[in-house]
Amino acid sequence: MSRAKAVPVSNAVARRLASIRSKGAMRHVEIANLLGTRPETVSRWNLGRSYPHARTEKTLLELEFIVDQLSDFYEPNEARHWVFSPQKHLRGASPAELIQDGQIDEVRRLVNQLRDAVYI
Repeated sequence: MSRAKAVPVSNAVARRLASIRSKGAMRHVEIANLLGTRPETVSRWNLGRSYPHARTEKTLLELEFIVDQLSDFYEPNEARHWVFSPQKHLRGASPAELIQDGQIDEVRRLVNQLRDAVYI
């Protein structure tokens, strides 16, 4: 069995990415798509060779928060599935689509409802 070499998590952005990968079972390409950037860019952030612009970093922090909240009641693959699946309470949109469109507050609202077991 071949193992991927672990990248040392030496910066705050890399730690955020590692959290999203472990708690949300997301690959760099998926994180890049959610943040509107390229997988190569996410890899550079992970290695500490570059850092996201302020707006992208804010979305990264929000994404990490959402994935962390989901990890309280979903396994990593289930959390990933939830993020990329259409949701009835989002009028059929997926949380990923809303994150990409800058509507992350809608996603946070739904996650809070899930956490509180309150549905509208």
